[in-house]
Amino acid sequence: MDSNKRPDTMQRITTPELANAFIDEQISALREQIGDKKVLLALSGGVDSSVVAALLIKAIGQNLVCVHVNHGLLRKGEPEQVVEVFRNQMNANLVYVDAVDRFLDKLAGVAEPEKKRKIIGAEFIRVFEEEARKLDGIEFLAQGTIYPDILESDDGVKAHHNVGGLPEDLQFELVEPVKLLYKDEVRVVGKALGLPDNMVYRQPFPGPGLGVRCLGAITRDRLEAVRESDAILREEFAKNGLEGKVWQYFTAVPDFKGVGITDGKRTFAYPVIIRAVNTKDAMTATVENVPFDLLQHITNRITTEVENVNRVLFDLTPKPSATIEWE
Repeated sequence: MDSNKRPDTMQRITTPELANAFIDEQISALREQIGDKKVLLALSGGVDSSVVAALLIKAIGQNLVCVHVNHGLLRKGEPEQVVEVFRNQMNANLVYVDAVDRFLDKLAGVAEPEKKRKIIGAEFIRVFEEEARKLDGIEFLAQGTIYPDILESDDGVKAHHNVGGLPEDLQFELVEPVKLLYKDEVRVVGKALGLPDNMVYRQPFPGPGLGVRCLGAITRDRLEAVRESDAILREEFAKNGLEGKVWQYFTAVPDFKGVGITDGKRTFAYPVIIRAVNTKDAMTATVENVPFDLLQHITNRITTEVENVNRVLFDLTPKPSATIEWE
C-alpha cells in the first residue's frame, strides 16, 4: 500500500471527537516509529509545523528538538508567540535562533523576487543544518507535510516545503504525521491539541515571509513598514469581523517614495499597498469588498502610526490578471 495515498475509507476530520481519535492513533504510531530516539523539527509557527510539534510533544516529550529560526521576515509578534506557546506553555525542547542580521545581510541589494526566494530558502537550510550538527543522537526529521503538498508535487513533496533540500549526509528518517490530512483537518486537529486560535487559523503565509512583501531590494525601514502596517490591518480586520471571512489579506511596500504632508510639513515617504482576496483554489481570486469607512480608518492608522509612510493604496485587481502576492 502506498503510504503517501490517503485511503478512500478515511473519514474527513470535522469534529473534536474525530480529531481526538486521530491524535490518539498518531501518538501510538509515533511512539512505535521513534521509540526512545530523538526527532528534529523546523518550527516556523505556521499551522502545519505547529500541529506536528504539538503531536510530537504529546508522543515523545523532550525527545523532540524544535528549531525556530527567526530570519527577520516573520509577522509582528510571531517569533515571540512560538517561544511563549511551545517553550513556556508546552515545555518543548526549543532552540531559538536569531538569524535576522545574517538573512538581511545576504539579501541586501537583491531586488529580483525569485533570487530573493532562493537566498532565503538556501540560507534557512544552512542555518538549520548548522543547528542540527550541534545536536547528538538525532535520527528523525519531522516535517509538516500535508496531503495537498503530495497531490501537487511530481515527486512526493514540494521542493519549497519546510526543509526540503537538506544535505543527504544528515541521513534522517522522515516523520510526517499529518501528511494525509487536508488543511481544514489540520486546523481541527490543532484546535483539539490546544493550540491558540491565531496559530491554528493563521492565514496562508509565503515561505519567504515578508521578504516578498517588501518589494524589490529589502531595506530595514521598508521591512518594518510592512510588519507594522500588516499588524494594523490584521488587528482591524479582526475587530470588524473580517478575520475569518477573508481568505488572505496583507500589506506590501514598494521600493519607491512619494511626496506627502505630515503636520504641515513636506514628507518624502513610502506608500503601503493593502491586498485582500478570496479564493477557493488559489488559481483564481476575487477582491474583498472592504467597507470604505473601514479602509479610511485603516489608512489613518497606518499613515499616523507607521514610520516612513505617507500614503495607502488598495489593490483592486483580481487573479488573473494579478497574482495574489506581488512577488
